[in-house]
Amino acid sequence: MIQTARLVLRPVRPGQDLAAMHAIMRQPRAMAYWSTPPHDSEDVTAEWLANMAAIPALEGEDFIVEYGGRVIGKAGFYRFPDLGYMFDPAVWGQGFAREAVGAVIDRGFAIHNLPRIQADVDPRNKASINLLQRLGLFETHRAARTWLVGDEWCDSVYFALTREDWDQRTA
Repeated sequence: MIQTARLVLRPVRPGQDLAAMHAIMRQPRAMAYWSTPPHDSEDVTAEWLANMAAIPALEGEDFIVEYGGRVIGKAGFYRFPDLGYMFDPAVWGQGFAREAVGAVIDRGFAIHNLPRIQADVDPRNKASINLLQRLGLFETHRAARTWLVGDEWCDSVYFALTREDWDQRTA
């Protein structure tokens, strides 16, 4: 578990988190740049949460993000060193993503001794690109047609952050 000034990042509880995460993941706006279409049933979200819960400890660490006891998203590493996050559009623009993702990055370096963290973002997702850049990640390259989401091919822009760069930013 991670606690920040406003947030609690905790392990997933698949049964208890199902309704809240499905409410987020069924929204086209929330899933616009995700690797799958919006979830059309709770069964899809339940499988996604079960996969999140089944991440082997040495391979990744993903968290449900709560604000004031309410689930507002997820942030973590589905597989090290790949960073991922998603938040309810109702809380966008309030700094929660920066707070949560920054805490996850810090933990990745401090606890898991990752030498490097990376992220894959749809180049149309300007808010996510801005977030990563504010956290110190830098663009490494781009690739076309990397994700087939529904019936649409999406491109990727890749970002990375080394432990040394993070240490310099947070010193």
